[in-house]
Amino acid sequence: MSTQQKTALPPRIVLDTNVLYAGLYSANGTSYQLLHAIASGRVRIALSTPLLFEYEDVLKRNQSILALSDSEVDVVLDNLCAQADFQPIYFLWRPCLPDAKDDMVLELAVAAQVSRIVTFNAKDFRPAARFGIDVITPQTLLLELL
Repeated sequence: MSTQQKTALPPRIVLDTNVLYAGLYSANGTSYQLLHAIASGRVRIALSTPLLFEYEDVLKRNQSILALSDSEVDVVLDNLCAQADFQPIYFLWRPCLPDAKDDMVLELAVAAQVSRIVTFNAKDFRPAARFGIDVITPQTLLLELL
């Protein structure tokens, strides 16, 4: 019997755009803490090209609210890309969710075989349960990391 303790792999998630936005908007919430957990490698994210483009669109449209320049948004996205596991999407499940823009998040979660989507919009992601994917808030994930 080995005396070495096995190290658990960090959880892999899909990060909905609203959580990324909230984490950049305020340094006081769980979204901000989750972004730090991602940056430190305590949480892994799966990312697709369509979701990355959505991140960029939302952040650059709201950069005055977020008090970020174009180059600062690019740095945030570059850092996320450096931490992410990129996943190509070969099969589309559309339409599956009430908001068509959320379908790309679910499709990524299915393709990447992650067990969780982290969002503030759980009600629109109810169909994710059919795929064995839990929809949780940043707070729930952070409590699990403790």
